[in-house]
Amino acid sequence: MSYLQSDGHTNALAEPNSPTLSSVVTDTPTAISTPVLKKTRRVTREKREIPAKKEEAGAPLELEEKKVEAIAEEEEVMEEGVISEEVIGKRAIPVPIEKNKVFGRYAGQFGPFEMELRIDIDGFNPLQKVSGDYFLITGQTKSYFGSFLADSIYTTVANGIIQIYGTAKTSWTTSFTKLKITINQTSVFQPLPPALLQWYHASTNTPGALYVCNSTSRAFRTVQLEQDYVTGVTPFVSYNTASQPSGGPARVLSVNSAYQEAGIAMITAGLANAIPLNVAGVDAKWTNAELHNAMINHFSLYEEKPQWSVWLLHANEHIYGPGLLGIMFDQVGLQRQGCTVFYKGLDGATPDQQRLQLYTCVHELGHCFNLLHSWQKSLATPPKPNIADSFSWMNYPWLYPNGGASAFWNAFAFQFDPVEVSHLRHGFRNNVIMGGNPFTVGASLGDVAASFEDNIENYSNLVLQLEAKKTYMLGEPICLETKLKTTSMKNQSVTSNLHADFGFITIGIRKPGGEVLIYEPVAEMCVKPDYTVLNASNPGIYESSYIGFDKQGFIFDQIGNYQIRAVYYHRDGSRIVSDTLNIRVKSPVSAEDDEVADLMLSNDVGYLLSFMGSDAPYLRRGNDALELLADKYRDHPVAVYAQFIRGVNAQRTFKTIAPEKRVDIRQPDFQQGETMLKNTIERSKAGRGLDNISLNQAMQILAKSYLREGKIEAAEATVKDITEHFNSLPVKQHVKDTIARQANSILRSE
Repeated sequence: MSYLQSDGHTNALAEPNSPTLSSVVTDTPTAISTPVLKKTRRVTREKREIPAKKEEAGAPLELEEKKVEAIAEEEEVMEEGVISEEVIGKRAIPVPIEKNKVFGRYAGQFGPFEMELRIDIDGFNPLQKVSGDYFLITGQTKSYFGSFLADSIYTTVANGIIQIYGTAKTSWTTSFTKLKITINQTSVFQPLPPALLQWYHASTNTPGALYVCNSTSRAFRTVQLEQDYVTGVTPFVSYNTASQPSGGPARVLSVNSAYQEAGIAMITAGLANAIPLNVAGVDAKWTNAELHNAMINHFSLYEEKPQWSVWLLHANEHIYGPGLLGIMFDQVGLQRQGCTVFYKGLDGATPDQQRLQLYTCVHELGHCFNLLHSWQKSLATPPKPNIADSFSWMNYPWLYPNGGASAFWNAFAFQFDPVEVSHLRHGFRNNVIMGGNPFTVGASLGDVAASFEDNIENYSNLVLQLEAKKTYMLGEPICLETKLKTTSMKNQSVTSNLHADFGFITIGIRKPGGEVLIYEPVAEMCVKPDYTVLNASNPGIYESSYIGFDKQGFIFDQIGNYQIRAVYYHRDGSRIVSDTLNIRVKSPVSAEDDEVADLMLSNDVGYLLSFMGSDAPYLRRGNDALELLADKYRDHPVAVYAQFIRGVNAQRTFKTIAPEKRVDIRQPDFQQGETMLKNTIERSKAGRGLDNISLNQAMQILAKSYLREGKIEAAEATVKDITEHFNSLPVKQHVKDTIARQANSILRSE
């Protein structure tokens, strides 16, 4: 990179496509020329005519024609049939010479602007698009300026010259949006020639900036991949797609080669480190809080800035169990920089298991590139149509609507779909790069509220209902109860993962000012669904999700009325839309209410509520706020949530990956955790705390804590208390039976 000297005055280009600074770069076009091979004979050439379509695309000037011809004259022309007289005497049939294909990444500079140009008209799976990123160089610094994309281009080839025409969409405002790219054809025995990109005014066709760009890579983007694994886990290496039926050609795929097929060079950064873990049982399972803290401390390439680097951790099991196959857990600060694959539900060397390991690794890294699930494209900003039947890495095989997992695998070509490939290769830089825009922003190239429109017809026999308190104090955590019911007496298999963090249900919230937003979990979890059968004896299932804080911050941070709706995605592709739930957030009525709201509405506390507690140093201020709330404001109604979160975190271990590649384990404080949980439970049973589903969760956590500590009698008493308390409530019998089964299973499983 070359830097331009600056005297501090604003004498640079206002934007990179205009011709304002042409006098500053008088040497640019001649500084980079096509390499010239040693010539064996001089070939006399006719003057090349500019194709007629040039006039339509921007009326190229005589100056540009001369530049094109000058570069062409400097290049060795190896035309078919032009051979020496000696060879003609020996061979009558000329041998065609293969031409270099035109695709990949180019770089050029005009004044203070450096361009990374991506040309996609040839090579593997060409998309017929051109895109690029601009960087502004001032003094000894370089910063990102903006991106452009021309996705409706046409190409001409005449007299050994390739010309590409199009109109670009830009991330900044400019009148110079028409472009023409000129590239000389060369043989495979010659170096790749440069590309000349000329901008034109959109309406007047006035020429703008001219960039001469040298080829730098055949990949459209390059990413450093750092991988580590926990001892006891054998990380995925490769899978032969010929091992089982599929929809694509047979080949051996690794994570790197899967992305290479999409045009992304995934470069392995160093050797994978083995991270020893000397605990077992529930203590060996990973939480979201531990994973994000591990990335910040252990990912050697991690920085608080956008960069083409990502971390993949191979671990055994998440706290949610073996059904959770992977998670893109980096939703704090600069997002999408790390993910984890869990082998508890994947481990093994059979073709089925190896295929699922490859799929999960590529899928989770896809989220780090800001790719959404195939059936959730409408949740992006801006939205795109959902593609529930897409044969893509980003779809769930088990949710494929036209035959389920077996039909998906039989037709899956082990590729991203065209929309996703376009995003990976040509999406605006900050919409793709790790640490750029938040997850889902710019994830696709509609109004959000349209996702929650009522069904005109619904023959699924399923009903989705929402429940919550009618009023909340400002800063009070809001948990939403989702209930899926059947209206039929027949058996009906449904996905039972109703928690909002798992992606099978989408929550929409209309705020007091009218803004409609989607709840987007702090961690994107990819779960292999569990199924349950609904019928007359088991007519419904339910779940409670904390939805007060997501990756964008607090949702219910304004005083006023909110409307909540949800959509459940049934396994046959049906969208089950809920009724509308209305809740109100009240104004603080005292100075204490106001102080408590200030404590609860800090982002650090929001992450702790989502993580169910954490020891991470970057959340220290949040833990201090919860401690102050539980101490100074212990009698305030909201204090029960501080006790609950602190109690859950205290009674479990917390794992930290140290720089020395070891796992430091903070042992559980059973006494402190159990004391806080018991206080939370007693206040909630009296109607001054958690909702019933969260209360059931708190009581189960307490019983499991007693078991792990060895207090069997206390655990048995807590299990009995769970059954007796909920039997005393006016809830339906099938709900009581479910709670009793869950409670009794605690004593058998631990």
